[in-house]
Amino acid sequence: MARSKSSSRWIREHEDDEYVKKARAAGYRSRAAFKLIEIQERDRLIKPNQTVVDLGAAPGGWSQMARQWIGRNGILVASDILEMDAMADVDFVQGDFTEAACLDELLGVLDGREVDVVISDMAPNMSGNTNVDMPRAMVLCELALEFARTQLRPGGTFLIKVFQGEGFETFLKECRASFAVVKSRKPKASRPRSRELYLLGTDFRG
Repeated sequence: MARSKSSSRWIREHEDDEYVKKARAAGYRSRAAFKLIEIQERDRLIKPNQTVVDLGAAPGGWSQMARQWIGRNGILVASDILEMDAMADVDFVQGDFTEAACLDELLGVLDGREVDVVISDMAPNMSGNTNVDMPRAMVLCELALEFARTQLRPGGTFLIKVFQGEGFETFLKECRASFAVVKSRKPKASRPRSRELYLLGTDFRG
């Protein structure tokens, strides 16, 4: 089946992308690893011995880095609707985060542990129609924030991918109500034309 012009263009851009090439050379699972690396170098959100939950984890670029930073005594639980190749010392839950069954399984793996950091790179499959994509993206953001509110320890940290557009300002206010400090980050590895940015909430009010 012939590829559309847009999909062929995306493939060419992807193959030419400097971060794709760097990720392959470094053995990272995805170019997204560089986004988390840049934020980590600036903000030091993930520390040794912490319990971290990675939402929207597949193919595992963020989990790969977080696993290194938390060290042998840290705990990492990852989840995605897509499959993710097994990773040493990472508990993976495959499921749809919008469904209760996935949440229940995540909570079962955590087994009552308080979480130090929740990171979320979740995003819906984009159709290109902003009127459709933004509401779907915001639903995932709201669910991730609710998860963070119920599972983070007081003083915990929340990092989430968001998209600028309808609903963003309201979501930002909700984050500010739950965290003492909320910063925005636009890593260099985020494609310039992308509307994505990351919100980093620190010192969860509990």
